[in-house]
Amino acid sequence: MISWKNLDTMKSYQQLLEAGKVCLRDAMQGENGKNRVEKYAVPMAAGLCYHYAAKAVDDETLKALAALAEEAQLTEKYQALYEGEVINTGEKRLVLHQLTRGQLGKTVMADGVDKRAFYTREQQKAAEFAGKVHAGEIANAAGEKFTTVVQIGIGGSDLGPRAMYLALENWAKKNGCFRMEARFISNVDPDDAASVLNGIDLPHALFILVSKSGTTLETLTNESFVKNALKNAGLDPAKHMIAVTSETSPLAHSSDYLAAFFMDDYIGGRYSSTSCVGGAVLSLAFGADVFARFLNGAAEEDKLAAQSDPLKNPDMLDALIGVYERNVLGWPATAVLPYSQALSRFPAHLQQLDMESNGKSVNRFGEKVDYVTGPVIFGEPGTNGQHSFYQLLHQGTDIVPLQFVGFKQSQLGEDVDIQGSTSQEKLCANVAAQIMAFACGKDDDNPNKAFAGGRPSSIIIGSQLTPEALGALLAHFENKVMFQGFLWNVNSFDQEGVQLGKVLAKKVLAHQTDGALKAFSDLLGI
Repeated sequence: MISWKNLDTMKSYQQLLEAGKVCLRDAMQGENGKNRVEKYAVPMAAGLCYHYAAKAVDDETLKALAALAEEAQLTEKYQALYEGEVINTGEKRLVLHQLTRGQLGKTVMADGVDKRAFYTREQQKAAEFAGKVHAGEIANAAGEKFTTVVQIGIGGSDLGPRAMYLALENWAKKNGCFRMEARFISNVDPDDAASVLNGIDLPHALFILVSKSGTTLETLTNESFVKNALKNAGLDPAKHMIAVTSETSPLAHSSDYLAAFFMDDYIGGRYSSTSCVGGAVLSLAFGADVFARFLNGAAEEDKLAAQSDPLKNPDMLDALIGVYERNVLGWPATAVLPYSQALSRFPAHLQQLDMESNGKSVNRFGEKVDYVTGPVIFGEPGTNGQHSFYQLLHQGTDIVPLQFVGFKQSQLGEDVDIQGSTSQEKLCANVAAQIMAFACGKDDDNPNKAFAGGRPSSIIIGSQLTPEALGALLAHFENKVMFQGFLWNVNSFDQEGVQLGKVLAKKVLAHQTDGALKAFSDLLGI
């Protein structure tokens, strides 16, 4: 029987508060540090590995975290989620994004259908459509092939798919899988849509409108912007647009689109990259086989997440250590630092995934919690971040836990030896150096040049960023966020915090304002 408890009511959490603290600076010195690197690592899917030697934990901490995982019933709650229990209590919905890439447990029936079969059917439809576009069977009015695909969506309809596309773009070009350039329109700022439209060959562009409800204001506004541009170019918008939406939305069976691919209410936007929200654009850009490989990597990581032993479950362990850092050690933020230019937009996706999921101050029953929940997430790819905000990370007054991602090989394999080392070697040298610099610091008689150290980090290491590795990386963080939501006893699958601003914006546009809202509206010329 599953019991949903607040974190601070659990006996194991109280014991964790009383456990001894690790001096990371001492732990990472010399032979001790070497032994930790060899010991504190957990294999992930697709050849990745989660290393946590530079986290402020030891065997005692890990034992206490395992007890917390057991008391919080993390494994049982994950099973309940993927077997179709109503985990999204705020909206009274199932949470089924794992089913888009595999079947972990029993068959899940909802709305009278097998949901795994539903998701695979839609993926197959998208795959077949992409194949026809690539073959020229679906073409523009002149019978010419589409060369660019443009996704119109916002939030989870943009951040995840955009990050995944950029992560695989160069890999696909190197490996002969690149089919179509992808661009993305998300911001309702007209400059966003205009800049994309001005940079593409409009007669050879195919647009994907992504809106589950079919009523998202920003997305429908941008759709109208695009349709207007197509009409002005003498093109029929209905011959250039497809939709990804729910079966009940006004977009589902409209003649305004060449085709429609369906999602449902059981997959939140920020968890939708492995649904047709990501599948349509990625299949068009790289081919359905590449998208299938991406799904396989995610599915394999999901299997690891079902392990009950945290020391064999990288997603759960990462979540537990994160909660320890947030609630016991009191650290307010986490920096995501991929040492891979291909992952340039991955931190932006994780900002939404994490902060929209666990940025809650009431539990899943609507009761105020008396402890902190989700941290602030931010990040940039290395080495760019080193020349931006690392100063604060090294010597600022707040300690910010760090999550590095690194690969031994570049995607393109193009490199040059300069001053005795290649660019890739310099990149990897930088991440190794940063881990130790953050952990151990440096003494100096000049306080301005002294580094306190004791700044914790983990790193996920792989050989190369492939579709499988990307899928595993995505699933790792999705599962981490899920486990942390279970620990904090919050609902990680609704987002009421984004609704109030939308309601007030509609009032402004309808000129139904007074007081300060009217004053700000007037200032902005509305």
